[in-house]
Amino acid sequence: MSVTKYVSDVKIVNNNQEIIYNYLSNFENLSKYVNEGLLSKMTEQVPQIQISNFESDADSCRFQIAGMGLAEIRIIEREPSKTIKISSSGSMPVEIVFWIQLLPVAAYETKLRLTLDADMSMMIKMLVNKKLEEGINKLADMLAALPYR
Repeated sequence: MSVTKYVSDVKIVNNNQEIIYNYLSNFENLSKYVNEGLLSKMTEQVPQIQISNFESDADSCRFQIAGMGLAEIRIIEREPSKTIKISSSGSMPVEIVFWIQLLPVAAYETKLRLTLDADMSMMIKMLVNKKLEEGINKLADMLAALPYR
């Protein structure tokens, strides 16, 4: 196993840093995306990933990934209005540590950048490296476009 780092481009979010932080630092906000079917739209880009049995609370979310089993991600550290650090657990073949970093530009303009450290075997890396490189920016685009309220 070796750790590979993936960093998104910096995205501009047209909202207040504190509002964005408060929204993203509570996984219960993800539930409405599952209930409205938006999660399935996100996973359409990677059709081999089928997510079911999604549950979340403020600090964690759990779900089944077809062919992989139970996955869980948990917020392990919060630096108010600046950083949210997330870690994986469960039976995933890739261990991840993930940061969401926020930096104010103006009252209603915030820079957002994602960093992912993925600990995986060389065989898995050969299979998913390109997808993770593309996926980190797609995820950043999606987070930048959320209707924070």
